[in-house]
Amino acid sequence: MSETLKRKIEHIDICLKKDVDAKNVTTGFEDVILVHKSLPQLKLDEISIETNFLGHNFKAPILIDAMSGGPKKASIINSSLAKAAEDLGIGMVVGSQRVAIENKSAEKSFRIVRDCAPTAFIAANIGIYQLRRNGINAAIKCIDMVNADALVVHLNPLQELLQKEGERDFKNCIKALSQVVSTISKPIIVKETGAGIDPETAKDLEELGIAAINIAGAGGTSWAAVEYYRNLKRDKLLSETAKSFWDWGNPTAFLVYAVSRSVKIPVIASGGIRTGIDIAKSIALGAKMAAIARPLLRDAIMGKDRVKRTLTRIIYELKVAMCLTNSSNLESLGKTRYLIVGRLRDMIKAWEEWKHGRVTI
Repeated sequence: MSETLKRKIEHIDICLKKDVDAKNVTTGFEDVILVHKSLPQLKLDEISIETNFLGHNFKAPILIDAMSGGPKKASIINSSLAKAAEDLGIGMVVGSQRVAIENKSAEKSFRIVRDCAPTAFIAANIGIYQLRRNGINAAIKCIDMVNADALVVHLNPLQELLQKEGERDFKNCIKALSQVVSTISKPIIVKETGAGIDPETAKDLEELGIAAINIAGAGGTSWAAVEYYRNLKRDKLLSETAKSFWDWGNPTAFLVYAVSRSVKIPVIASGGIRTGIDIAKSIALGAKMAAIARPLLRDAIMGKDRVKRTLTRIIYELKVAMCLTNSSNLESLGKTRYLIVGRLRDMIKAWEEWKHGRVTI
């Protein structure tokens, strides 16, 4: 068994069995208060949550975010997720396809996604360091493997630094991104993996021609926590370091607010999205879409119907939140009134002062 395949199995098992949520940092959504309208002028069934994202129609502004691929268990997971995406008219990002680039036998765990979701929006997925190392052909292979509508390039420097076998050289990644944007006709989405994409990096990505940004902020699954558990019996130094960085990153709600005001390309909110209310707050703050991953993992093991049940509940929560803010569609939700309080308010105020050069020490 290859080291990459073994790692994928460990990641799935840890995410299923261990508590790997952030501990002392939250998403910040608790500090966003949507103004309640006690006399809404809407009929729930007439509220529209449909949207168009990168030229593809969605019945709800939701992406099932990247999780896994490679081992047999991943085929079961991906099949359930893809079938649910197809039935609900939403999209899906496959897990990192590095394992399939290195091992052809792992391809079937990814190809099954398009087999199960022939019309859904599907995004391929390659890590920035694999893209830099293996070049454009690797990206093309990932796209062809799932007949993808877009390519996600994921950034995970924190996770790499906490893996014994991980990357330590982060140079020339911008060049690799620029090459893939200029060569591949499919839209390119760049996503983080739980520490967040900051506004300045987002602007740099926009200038490269990236089509959308998935901020993947802190407050949900901590990949430092996942690597903490992986390293417990193999590397004490890395395990202790991972524990120190368990809550590293910028809160999701802060990044949705700041990045959506820094770039013109679509922003995808992810990182601790758990309810339809989280999605409603994300769109009010400026996001175009929301992405959900680990909350669907246990459901996916149980089958398509369990995934659909969870997503149907989240979709209903979104529509209820829209009704209670008198938002008839996603465009009006993006203009709804809200309050920002507490720590999030202080973070945004500090960021605005820093952005305009008014920070004093």
